[in-house]
Amino acid sequence: MATIKINDDAIWIKGIEGDPGLQERIRGLRPRQVLDLEVDGVVGQWERMRDGSDGRPTLGIKPIGKMREVWSRLRQSATQKVVPLREVVTADSYLTALPATLGEWDSKEDDEAYRDL
Repeated sequence: MATIKINDDAIWIKGIEGDPGLQERIRGLRPRQVLDLEVDGVVGQWERMRDGSDGRPTLGIKPIGKMREVWSRLRQSATQKVVPLREVVTADSYLTALPATLGEWDSKEDDEAYRDL
């Protein structure tokens, strides 16, 4: 399992310890692409940061939605604490990815053949 030290508003890829696969997974995300992470036992959404104005990639993720509040509280109460970090797949993220997986069924012919079912 990976760990991260709580010391910034974002999680920087270089700060992730113990799981090179997670580092590569985050590095491979497009800017603004979202993933679900469990940080210190709390699951929430994180977004890959946008590239810099000069085009260089910003190699970090920031909390979004309710995770922003959780991360803010962690920073206030546990700065410099090392916490566990892992990627999770929630029903929402699974269902979001599902249409791309079943794209071969999205055809005009299939719509016509199965419209009355």
